[in-house]
Amino acid sequence: MSEPITRREGAAVLVGVDFGLPHFDADLEELGLLAQTAGLTPVERITCKRKAPDAALFVGSGKADEIKAAADLHGASEVVFDQALSPAQQRNLERHLGVAVYDRTFLILEIFAQRARSHEGKLQVELARLQYLSTRLVRRWSHLERQRGGIGARGGPGETQIELDRRMIGDAIRRTRERLAKVQRQRGTQRRQRERRDTFNISLVGYTNAGKSSLFNALVKARAYAADQLFATLDTTTRHLYLGETGRRVSISDTVGFIRELPHGLVDAFKATLQEAVDADLLLHVVDTSNPHHPEQIEEVQRVLAEIGADQVPQLLVFNKLDALEPERRPVRMSDEMELDGVRVPRLFVSAHTGEGLPALREELARRAAAGAPGAEPIAPPAQTELQGVPH
Repeated sequence: MSEPITRREGAAVLVGVDFGLPHFDADLEELGLLAQTAGLTPVERITCKRKAPDAALFVGSGKADEIKAAADLHGASEVVFDQALSPAQQRNLERHLGVAVYDRTFLILEIFAQRARSHEGKLQVELARLQYLSTRLVRRWSHLERQRGGIGARGGPGETQIELDRRMIGDAIRRTRERLAKVQRQRGTQRRQRERRDTFNISLVGYTNAGKSSLFNALVKARAYAADQLFATLDTTTRHLYLGETGRRVSISDTVGFIRELPHGLVDAFKATLQEAVDADLLLHVVDTSNPHHPEQIEEVQRVLAEIGADQVPQLLVFNKLDALEPERRPVRMSDEMELDGVRVPRLFVSAHTGEGLPALREELARRAAAGAPGAEPIAPPAQTELQGVPH
């Protein structure tokens, strides 16, 4: 008689399905970082190719059996998919595999819930989680099958428990939206006050873990939380940056990082946080120069900026983490231009860690602030750069 399998709390099997779409992460590297950030320990990575998702099990019964065998072998207590699962697929997989099943959306929501610190951030996460939960009422609860009814019963005669739960979640979503709208009005008042003071507003945007918070700290000598992990910063932090060259201060904001397939619920819920980018005079688009996938990350940031209406805000590309590049991949020049959505955008190379390139960045910010608005003054074309291993 075989011994029962001992499940290891937090041990997770990662699963990715290649549907022939671009940017498939064959190594599940980003999903692994997400899992670790959420407190899980990846013990196995499984990938497969399909033309379309299986309606019942997403991966088909044969691959589901392989995933179950891997979970049993490693004693994994969770299986995490790199794509979004439908409620029915998630329920069927949990029954088939005998362990908890999560998707990429749930993982990101969990990380956001762990990291949110401000009142607004917590409300935004709560709203996104409630919206996600409202579609998952079929998940594990056996009591959802039972009818509740009779005289005096909650919900009235014949109302099912699932209807009650759905109504309760709907009420919670409505209350959270009302509280969030109040906070957003307060933020709007603060923003208008800055505008009346004729403040030049700069927002840092970029893919998660590009080093935005480290650059923010280096520029304003702040102590915003920064770490080599995904979504280290969720709440917008705004500080004043004094530019001695112009004798004036500018307002600079560190915003939440973007990520591939960011759940739409989070984009909607974090509209107020990302509004800092929409209302900025200049976006510092921070890029992790050392990441081999940074061209795809730039595309994803541009897509989200377009989604929130910030794609027309002037940008300055800041290729960060210069210190992490191998000597043969370092740029020949520290500034040049790069084509972004058909527009030539100035680019600077810096290292927030060592401070290399930061004086030139401050000079560029001072020049733009002195002009009053980006584009009010012609940008002198920088010398074209010959780069070693860094794409134009």
